[in-house]
Amino acid sequence: MSLYDEKDYIMRIIQEMVRVLISLMLGKQYTSVDLSDENKYEVSGKKLKDLLIMVDNGEINDAENTMLSGLDYSNRDDMIATVLFYKYLSEKEDEFLLRNNYTKEEILDGLNQLIQKAGYSNVIDILE
Repeated sequence: MSLYDEKDYIMRIIQEMVRVLISLMLGKQYTSVDLSDENKYEVSGKKLKDLLIMVDNGEINDAENTMLSGLDYSNRDDMIATVLFYKYLSEKEDEFLLRNNYTKEEILDGLNQLIQKAGYSNVIDILE
């Protein structure tokens, strides 16, 4: 498998995880989230929009740590905000992520941990 194929595979897995998780949490098929809807989500006392601004400013690890510090895995809105955070990260160019000490593999790992802690581990089995 070439490097390009591997990155493409990781992106497809991330996209599928996001689609399945949000569909499960919303109880309906997920297609996309409107930006105005994204703005309503808050996690760990911080608006999702503010966390995404931190990402854009290259503060990816700080944004992720802030988000995870008070994440309530039983709260549906917290979970959706977290999935949207990782979705947003996954749409960033590899060069941007590398410049800011982050990778697509870390996004996949973050989603995997989220799935495990939220009790959706059977989703991983389905996707594999």
